[in-house]
Amino acid sequence: MARKRNPNGAGSIWQRKDGRYEARVYVPQPDGTRKRKTVYGATWEECDAKRQELVRRDRQGIPTPTRSAKLSEWLPYWLEQFVKDDRKKTTYAKYETHIRLYLIPNIGTKRLENLGAADVRRMLSAVSAKASPATAKESHRVLRSALSAACREELISRNVVKLVPAPRVEQRELKPWDLEQTTTFLEAARRDALYAAFVLAVALGLRRGEVLGLRWSDIDLERRTLTVRNQIQRVQNELYADSTKNRRSRVIPLPLMCVPPLRWQRLRQAAQRDAAGQDWHDSDYVFTTRTGRTIEPMNLSRSFQRITGAAGLPRIRLHDARHGCATLLFAAGVPARVVMEILGHSQIAVTMNIYTHVSDERRREAMGHMDRLLRRRRPE
Repeated sequence: MARKRNPNGAGSIWQRKDGRYEARVYVPQPDGTRKRKTVYGATWEECDAKRQELVRRDRQGIPTPTRSAKLSEWLPYWLEQFVKDDRKKTTYAKYETHIRLYLIPNIGTKRLENLGAADVRRMLSAVSAKASPATAKESHRVLRSALSAACREELISRNVVKLVPAPRVEQRELKPWDLEQTTTFLEAARRDALYAAFVLAVALGLRRGEVLGLRWSDIDLERRTLTVRNQIQRVQNELYADSTKNRRSRVIPLPLMCVPPLRWQRLRQAAQRDAAGQDWHDSDYVFTTRTGRTIEPMNLSRSFQRITGAAGLPRIRLHDARHGCATLLFAAGVPARVVMEILGHSQIAVTMNIYTHVSDERRREAMGHMDRLLRRRRPE
């Protein structure tokens, strides 16, 4: 009985002179092109099973490379097809930097299935020497994610990066301001145009982008609540509004100390709107330039550093004020779960391990309790 012809695009099967059967099917490649893939079988049925598997992968959009892709081919493809539309722009930009500067120059010529643990270790050593162990650790994370996607696409059978531990990175010692230093800063910032922004950063622990992404519709001064929904970010040459870091909004009760600065900011912005006239760019943002434009995140940090220096305070990052907020909340006895919700963390471990700093006074107080508990009683 004559076998049925395969439909167009499904390949064809014929017997070779050596007795084996051969089939060829056009299949998608990791770079988006299509090339012809050849499979063989001892019998017609075996060859047809291989052909049908290629057709199945093609219909599901799964790449089947005619030759193993090099990392210089797979990494950019993974970045565009798997990361660009699924992750934040900041994440995409960070991954692109690591791929361009560190991964492709060091292991780009390796093919996916030929990459070994030794190659990964050499890459990490080179990146650590060129940049830092922290940068190498991030490159390790990017490469691991890219090869995990290659495993899911059935391009390789294992992810060798998982066999190589990431470089150890010493955590930067955090020294946030104490209560007195924090109040000194707020007093020094009182006459600054961005005073209300600094109050929110210090009192609520808002991220820099979250402060600049606040809209008046997010603030209810009567009920004293603030909803964090967005953030302002700059990636390369683009300044844009994005969702919060964990893509979730959160409602924070406003302390009384935050209400007067926000009322002052509303009056100040109204005066700027009248002064700008037709040049005013209308938006609902709480913090804007004199013409209503979005404030550059770096400019907020520069103002913070300028006030810090003028007040004679220890130099810290604006983000470190967020650490100080968590420390003050813990010192006031606020439960860890509540602190986590205020700061907008996705996991409580982040709150406990990174954003708390135990002062010398708190440690001395704790050991004072131990002294009272364990000291021997004097005989009567």
